[in-house]
Order: sequence, then C-alpha cells, then structure tokens
Amino acid sequence: MKINKSIIWSLIVMVVVAALYRVIPGRPFGFEPQLALALFSGAIIKDKKVALVLPLVSMFISDLLYQVLYNAGLSSIYGFYPDQWINYLLYASVVMFGFLIKKVRVVNVLLVSLAAPTYFFLVSNFLTWAGVGGYDMYPKTGAGLVTCYVAGLPFYYNGLISCVLFSAALFGGWYLINRRVQKPVVAA
Repeated sequence: MKINKSIIWSLIVMVVVAALYRVIPGRPFGFEPQLALALFSGAIIKDKKVALVLPLVSMFISDLLYQVLYNAGLSSIYGFYPDQWINYLLYASVVMFGFLIKKVRVVNVLLVSLAAPTYFFLVSNFLTWAGVGGYDMYPKTGAGLVTCYVAGLPFYYNGLISCVLFSAALFGGWYLINRRVQKPVVAA
C-alpha cells in the first residue's frame, strides 16, 4: 500500500501534540493522551511495528522535554529515571489492546478505552508495590498492596477519563476524515 503524505504528517502531528500536551504545567498527573494514542495506533495502523513505535516516540519526546525542563530548574519532574523501560513496555503493551479492535465502532473503542487504563493501573501499581524500578515504598503484604493501589487511584481516575476522551477525539476525528473522503483510509 502506498502511504499518503497527509497521513504521515497527521500521525507526526498527533505524536508531537500528544508529547507537548503531556508536559503542560499543572496538568493532572495521569491525564494524558498517550494511552489513547497507543489504542488508536494499534487499531488503525496496519504496520504493527509502526503502531508500537508511535506512542513510544510520543513518550520519549515528552520525557526528553521533561528532562530539559528539570535540568533547567523549570520543573520538579524529571524525564528519565532508572528502569523507565518498564513504563515504555507497559505503553507498548497497551497497543495490543488496539490490535483487538477488529471493527472500529463506538462500543469497541469505549471498551478498550476502559480496559487499557485499568490494565495499566493494575500492572504498574503491582510493579511499584513489588519494588520494581527502585520503588520500595510499600510493605510486601496484602495491606501494602492495597495501600499502593489506593495511592494510585487518582492517577487511575485521570487515566481512565483521559483515555476515553482522547480516544473519542482520535477515533472520532478519524471517522469524520474517512466519512468526508468517502473511502476508508488505513494508515501505514
């Protein structure tokens, strides 16, 4: 399939805008478009490698910006930290949820938009509780695990809401573009 230049530019703009949105000061933590971008990439982009790379590039750009701001003393959030690859692996695995969308319909997008942040919350908080990534803040007991999950609830809430909203924007925009063109457009 020949790749349309406007599709490539649209994907680049999505990646950059998502990265820039993530570094907006005062944004609630967890309220970011990267999970929705991962779902969208997995569902829309035929080339699985490209689908996996797009959200990771967006994350890397925003992490790089965070690090630059941190080094300049303009942010208390640092971009790069030990074992960060685990976070990138989790985002890449969310693309797999997008692969599950065989037909892009509202109910399918809504279901994966709810499932993906739930999966991310459960796995990332479990890894935090287990001490992966240098985090050793919680006792290795059932109560410690519950405490870790409770501490992560605000991030989960923000991730859930943002994933649904940004997914609606991405998939809805794609639907409107396809409808306007009158023939389905499939990226890469």
